Parts: sequence; C-alpha cells; structure tokens
Amino acid sequence: MSEIHDMTLPVGAPARENDEVRKVLWTGDNTQLVLMALRESGEIAGARHEAHDPVLYFGPGSGVAKTGDVATDVTDGDVGIVPSGACQDFRNTGTGMRKPFTTYSPSENDPGTEPATRSETETDR
Repeated sequence: MSEIHDMTLPVGAPARENDEVRKVLWTGDNTQLVLMALRESGEIAGARHEAHDPVLYFGPGSGVAKTGDVATDVTDGDVGIVPSGACQDFRNTGTGMRKPFTTYSPSENDPGTEPATRSETETDR
C-alpha cells in the first residue's frame, strides 16, 4: 500500500478508483485519511473506536449508517460522525460498490500497514 504525502489531496478520483476495503491515503501525526470500498449488499458491522470520533464522508449511492441504536439513510454528500465508544454499522443498500472515505483522529492504522481483508472487515446479509 502506498500513501500520498501531500497536504492538499484530490479525494474524488482516488475514492472512485479504490477497490480496497481500506486504503490509507494519508497519515499525519494526529489524523489519518482512509478510503473505503463496500461491495453491493455488503456491510461493515460492529466497528467501535474508543480513542477517537471517526468522520465518514459518503459519495454516490445509498446506504444505512447506524450509530448506537440510531439508523439513518445516507446518500451522496452526507457526513456521519461517530462519537468515541459508540458502535457503528454501515450497510450498502444501493447497486454497485459504495466508496466512502473517513478521517480518524488520532490515526487508526500504522502508516504502510495492510488493512484487514474484506472477509474480516465486511459481512454480507
């Protein structure tokens, strides 16, 4: 996995081209930018982040984001904020791949490390 080390980054094209479950685009001392790809009907379930409040940015497509007990339909241009310690699920309800991206502050993954495999990260319903 290679990271981009610029301070101003294009996100749209790299997000659309990304097919990895998680692809670290940039890691700083206190924040990390990660692209995601979620297959049709796929779900990333049970994520809980104790040390930070992830912010998810949703592009084209449709899905359901659940934070704690609250489920919300999400579409292009929506942003989801997950409070530290809250359980988070995200399900792709549209057709084709869904490619959100997220910021973690502090960083979630060490720079240069490979993400979990799709089967470890994403479940199907």
